[in-house]
Formats: sequence, C-alpha cells, structure tokens
Amino acid sequence: MAIDHDVVLLCVPANSAYLAILRTATAGIAARLQFTLDEIEDLRIAVDEACAMLLAVTLPGAELSCRFEIAKGVLRVRVSVPTAGVAPLPPAQSFAWRVLTTLAAEVTATTVDELAAIEMVSRGASGPPRLA
Repeated sequence: MAIDHDVVLLCVPANSAYLAILRTATAGIAARLQFTLDEIEDLRIAVDEACAMLLAVTLPGAELSCRFEIAKGVLRVRVSVPTAGVAPLPPAQSFAWRVLTTLAAEVTATTVDELAAIEMVSRGASGPPRLA
C-alpha cells in the first residue's frame, strides 16, 4: 500500500505559552510544501487563532493536539482539546471566526464526545486552486 501523505502530530500543554511551538512547526511544514511567505504567515496566524479559541473551552491541565496532514500542495491542520461536555465555540459571525475563515481555504469546527476541534485546509500556490 502506497502512502501519499505524511502526518505530524504534536501535543503540548493547553497553555498559551506553548503556542509558539505550534506556530513554528506550522511555518516549517508550510515551507516544506513551498508555500509563499504570505501563505505561511496566514497559516501561522490561523493556527494561533484556532488554538486561542480552543484554549478558552478546554479543561485545566489538558493537552492541546495539533495534527498536520501533509499532501502535495495541501496542508490540513486539526487542532483539538478535551472539554467538559459540548463546548461552545465562537459563532460564525464572530470576529475570531471571520479571521480564521479568511486565512484558510476551508475551516470546520466540531465538538463531539467531549472533544472540541477546529480543522483548517490550506493550499499553497503550487497546489490546487483555492475554493472561492
């Protein structure tokens, strides 16, 4: 069976002090995919914004997981944290959500089985065209 993508999983304490690690990893992975500097910065900001949203709803002492799925010209990032029940994430009309959806080609948020997650898809200039 051929593998057509790579997966990188980083888990850090759910604390804003550790977000720099995720921003740096995001930039490195996007650079590997030959994203432009602007695309790299947009993705770094999107990951930071998604993490900030999730830190607001996570349990004390929890871990924040960031899963990067890497394919040719496409980077799928899924950030998740454990919660107590169904966590309220910012509504689609909120400023934070609008920032996030402006920076990534696709964004979805879910809260299932006491786990809140935000998934983003970004396509570099060399990848398939961005969705309108």
